Amino acid sequence: MAIQIAELTDETRDKWDRFVAESDATTFFHRSGWREVIEKSFRHDARFLMAERDGVVEGILPLVHVKSSLFGNRLVSTAFCVGGGIAAETDAAHDALKAEADFLMETLKAEYVEYRAPQRSAEDWQKREGLYATFHREIEAEEEECLKQIPRKQRAVVRKALKSEMEIEIVIDPDEFYHVYSTTMRNHGTPVFSKGFIRNLLQEFKGDCDILSARKDGKVLSSVLNFYFKDRVMPYYTGALPEARKTGAADLMYWALMRSAVERGYKIFDFGRSKLGTGPFSFKKNWGFEPVPINLEFSLRNGTPIPDVNPNNPKYDLMIRTWQKLPLPVANVIGPMVSRHLG
Repeated sequence: MAIQIAELTDETRDKWDRFVAESDATTFFHRSGWREVIEKSFRHDARFLMAERDGVVEGILPLVHVKSSLFGNRLVSTAFCVGGGIAAETDAAHDALKAEADFLMETLKAEYVEYRAPQRSAEDWQKREGLYATFHREIEAEEEECLKQIPRKQRAVVRKALKSEMEIEIVIDPDEFYHVYSTTMRNHGTPVFSKGFIRNLLQEFKGDCDILSARKDGKVLSSVLNFYFKDRVMPYYTGALPEARKTGAADLMYWALMRSAVERGYKIFDFGRSKLGTGPFSFKKNWGFEPVPINLEFSLRNGTPIPDVNPNNPKYDLMIRTWQKLPLPVANVIGPMVSRHLG
């Protein structure tokens, strides 16, 4: 039988998520729950495509239609995430999903389809290279061996933090996390997502999403929101107050997350994507993680140039510098109004 394309519905969520759980091609960003989170948090239309043959799922593509007066009209897989491209078990499913995405691009008059961390490329896709790298490695089960994975200078920082009086806690309450996270985003000149988005993540992915924080004298200094999927833990959204650098709070936080993950049976620490030449990129390298280059790939409509919506683009310099000077309460009100357009 030929491949049939259908959109995800409430009735087919179980079928979709079984495929996500069983396929080697899928990531956390393929889970059906992202449809609910994105539509509820950002009010964008999610078009999650499923390729079936005789009732059996052979591939999926979670697309989000982000139509913005600020950054254009586009389809993104999965918007607001670092992954979620076509995940297919067969070439036929891959090609059918690609064709359907191109059809939607024409129908919706989108400028392009953006594939984030695609499983495989297509000949007619355009690549943006040299912008991002990802970091991941296996976590040693024994504590001392795990410490030895960290380069000597960084290991000394972790050992010092372990002797401090800071406390580690795992929670699902976003309030204290959001203060630290939004402060960091403002300081970087980046519009923050809404606290409602964080709440929606914790609710939708309950059991596979939590917050780990380092606290000193009753104050949270560093905090990270984590996803858990298959064999890996993924620290995803993070923040640290300026005083965290002196105490090693962020270092203790990531160390504690590694050890907690081992206790829960996870084997891979997925430090996630960072832009080349940034502070987070250097921080991850200092922990002994090796960068693996990743590309963004685009199916372009009617000769549209490859988009360049990223903070490294010089045209955003003034906006970033201005944002860094905003009072935090103002940045936290305006930020979600802007960030929902970023995708």
